[in-house]
Amino acid sequence: MTYLAASGSELTGRNMWVCGALCRARAPAQLGQRRLPESRRRRPASASFSASAEPSRVRALVYGHHGDPAKVVELKNLELAAVGGSDVHVKMLAAPINPSDINMIQGNYGLLPQLPAVGGNEGVGQVVAVGSSVTGVKPGDWVIPANPGLGTWRTEAVFGEEELITVPSDIPLQCAATLGVNPCTAYRMLVDFERLQPGDSVIQNASNSGVGQAVIQIAAALGLRTINVLRDRPDLQKLTDRLKNLGADHIVTEEGLRKPEMKSFFKDVPQPRLALNCVGGKSSTELLRHLAPGGTMVTYGGMAKQPVIASASQLIFKDLKLRGFWLSQWKKDHSPGSMPWAGCWAQPGQLEEMVEAERLGPGTAPACR
Repeated sequence: MTYLAASGSELTGRNMWVCGALCRARAPAQLGQRRLPESRRRRPASASFSASAEPSRVRALVYGHHGDPAKVVELKNLELAAVGGSDVHVKMLAAPINPSDINMIQGNYGLLPQLPAVGGNEGVGQVVAVGSSVTGVKPGDWVIPANPGLGTWRTEAVFGEEELITVPSDIPLQCAATLGVNPCTAYRMLVDFERLQPGDSVIQNASNSGVGQAVIQIAAALGLRTINVLRDRPDLQKLTDRLKNLGADHIVTEEGLRKPEMKSFFKDVPQPRLALNCVGGKSSTELLRHLAPGGTMVTYGGMAKQPVIASASQLIFKDLKLRGFWLSQWKKDHSPGSMPWAGCWAQPGQLEEMVEAERLGPGTAPACR
């Protein structure tokens, strides 16, 4: 994940932020494609900002056709639309760059906005003004997108009230900007596919990704043990320490996962009944090899761009299950009404509990780079 921050300065670390001032930001830029439904499709970037007697100027990262983000994304000055009765004027504070944002620009994502479009599906903004019919938000509130395709890589914008969800303004900025996608994905995968009990194990690859870090923290809160697989790297110990501080129970390298010593490891640690795969290829095959009989591997990404391969013996003799998860589809299937993202939490109070955890300190947003 990469981030954009409102100050115009870049943050350093694992992830990156899109600069809200957009003075230097330029995104580096596989799935079946579907256009966003008309009700949720943003108007073309050039038409998203109507002229007025004294038009306000905003800066945005816009792409007019699909391709390499480094070549097709342009920093443009646009006019801000007038605020209508049901509209909300929002100043963006911070917005991450997720892999799905890059895939959307490339044209390789399951939902594609109408072009030209402003990049970015996630972020947090502050309400500047509201229309006369708006009742759910007020100036000063922090808001996040309710659905993908909103276009958060801009300094400010005018959105419909139904496109936004309010979040408390006293949680860390990075947590607020990344609350809508990764934690929700992690939570749903942990609770929807296997009935796990405290003490059970979960194994995952890409453990230092945004979702991976959310899995570690939410699993710890649920009393689950996490076995976190990482690629070997020069700063492995530093990364291990950081994930341990988040609540990771066990750290294993991809190479270590293939060694015979793992048999001894699982004498002391319960074999996982749930595996979370964001990589594919050999990495996913190794996750399957260590799953308990009857277990489930959920694939939510394919960073290696290699197929998931399961042997016939794993399916027949171990009765392993292969599933997929896509948050956008989950929202569509499970969350009627104007605020579908809130439905990612099984009960209304669980969203508040997550936010309270961020406020008190245990929750940590992905580090930035």
